Amino acid sequence: MPAEAEAALLEYTAAWGERGVRAWDERWMGLSGEVAGSLERLIQAEPGSLSLHPNVTTAQAVALSCLEFPAGRARVVCTEEDFPSLLYLYEGLARRGAEIVRVPARDGHRIEEAEVVAALDERTALVAVSHVLFRTSQLLDLGPVLARARAVGALSLVDAYQSVGAVDVDVRALGPDLLTGGSIKWLCGGPGTAYLYVSPRVHARLAPALTGWFAHEQPFAFDPGPQRLDPGERRFWNGTPCIPAYAAARAGFAITAEIGGEAIREKSLRLTDRLLALADEAGFRVASPRDPGRRGGTVCLDVPHAERVAGRLLADGVLLDHRPGIGLRLAPHHYTRDDEVDEVMSRLRRAVDVER
Repeated sequence: MPAEAEAALLEYTAAWGERGVRAWDERWMGLSGEVAGSLERLIQAEPGSLSLHPNVTTAQAVALSCLEFPAGRARVVCTEEDFPSLLYLYEGLARRGAEIVRVPARDGHRIEEAEVVAALDERTALVAVSHVLFRTSQLLDLGPVLARARAVGALSLVDAYQSVGAVDVDVRALGPDLLTGGSIKWLCGGPGTAYLYVSPRVHARLAPALTGWFAHEQPFAFDPGPQRLDPGERRFWNGTPCIPAYAAARAGFAITAEIGGEAIREKSLRLTDRLLALADEAGFRVASPRDPGRRGGTVCLDVPHAERVAGRLLADGVLLDHRPGIGLRLAPHHYTRDDEVDEVMSRLRRAVDVER
């Protein structure tokens, strides 16, 4: 948690208690733009192209509500290794006439980009794909996937939750139509803030069915409808924004944007290389890609009794998690020091020895 986050939440509670409804015009209405603006700078997005949402599932649901699935153009292509919450969301599109196509994973939960490309044709309405896989930290080369989507007239939706803040992401160079991410993983923003990027190429032709009064061009006119969508980023808003979550997220987003994606990526690769070298020294099996060009910001280590080892390390003050079939996930951030990496691996070796 950034030190500034606590002050921001205290500022929010003070405004709520002392200013009441006046806080909306005095402070709160501009908060979304501040947070989104930091992310736009970080991912090289066009100004006004990001909207904020409470989580990625909701952000993607807003984007997906823009789509129709006519006969002959009803396929949604995703992969088996996308985050489960999103896979559940895609499954639900079948009720609206979509045909869901999941590209299978290979050994080691690996996704082959060529197989995603091969699944795309003129029947595809949307390809929804992760930039970095949540389970193994495999970094996908999305260039061929997005190029194929454009060639067949399909929209593209990228889940960048596991990449933005650890990988240098430039949405103008990458070229997705839609991209989502959130605050909990790399952006040090706490729960309750996610974002949806909409490329100017497709912005004007997308009209969400999942909408609300803040998406109206004049929300405080309290127009009973029909809905007249805002021409800007509020087009993809819905109900009242979650101000305390945005207040908590503001500092982490701003700090990450100030550092910049290139510097963050350089340090991330250096620290994950250090983790890999220490893992090899200890004889631990590595379950994430070794190639720096194919690896996100996380190193996965399949150690004996991994779940129990994870519990022991958490009790010992090491922040990490465990995934069945993969092992431990260690994720050094931009604030992590080299000596902290060494200390974590020393504690890991001791924990494994205890559990053997």
